[in-house]
Amino acid sequence: MVDKQFEVAPEAIEAVVCRLGDLEAALGPSVRPILGAVRTRLITAMAARDRGEMLEAISDVAMAMEELAACADDLDPAEAAAMRMASRSLRVALLRGDEPGARGSAAAMLERSGARERQRTR
Repeated sequence: MVDKQFEVAPEAIEAVVCRLGDLEAALGPSVRPILGAVRTRLITAMAARDRGEMLEAISDVAMAMEELAACADDLDPAEAAAMRMASRSLRVALLRGDEPGARGSAAAMLERSGARERQRTR
């Protein structure tokens, strides 16, 4: 179902991009370069999604999530492993077009990171 997954999960990716600043606040300025790389990779993924290049977009999301998990390697290896599991779950959910699964995986990664939930304003 590769042709459909980003029709249902764009908010999960955009939410991660929007909340990377929360991660820096939680983890400290030393993670700024990694978070910059994650942000760039996710923006690249969204661009690929918008061009209809779904496999490339999924690959970019997976690599960004692995980079994000690397932020936790030095701080807490067990947390890093948990984030990698959530990253893989996100990738599988995106490949399947599983909107609730993608949102849940993204939320789990952000929760484990220490980022706070923001209320959406419309």
